[in-house]
Amino acid sequence: MIAQVSPLALAEWFQSTGTASPQVLDVREPWELQTASVKPEGFELVTIPMGEVPARLEQLDPQRPVACLCHHGARSQRVAAFLAHNGFSHVANVAGGIDAWSLERDPSVARY
Repeated sequence: MIAQVSPLALAEWFQSTGTASPQVLDVREPWELQTASVKPEGFELVTIPMGEVPARLEQLDPQRPVACLCHHGARSQRVAAFLAHNGFSHVANVAGGIDAWSLERDPSVARY
């Protein structure tokens, strides 16, 4: 089962993995990234549209924790399951996506 982590609990989840260099994988489309994006604070932000993840899987380190992010959480849930199926041991879905990020963590992030 994929962990569901709220934007506010993300730092705590990263710490619980016991590994360094956490990543947030934003799987939204380029136009969505231009509309709203998160600021990397305590993690590396990686942006790969959902449809490109299989072809670009080598750009991600399966030893590092990865929290997947999309607009509301559905696409990122699918990508998180794909990563877990492909040997990533520390994977989570950011519950509610960037919309929840704006509401819970950083109101400067645009909602769309």
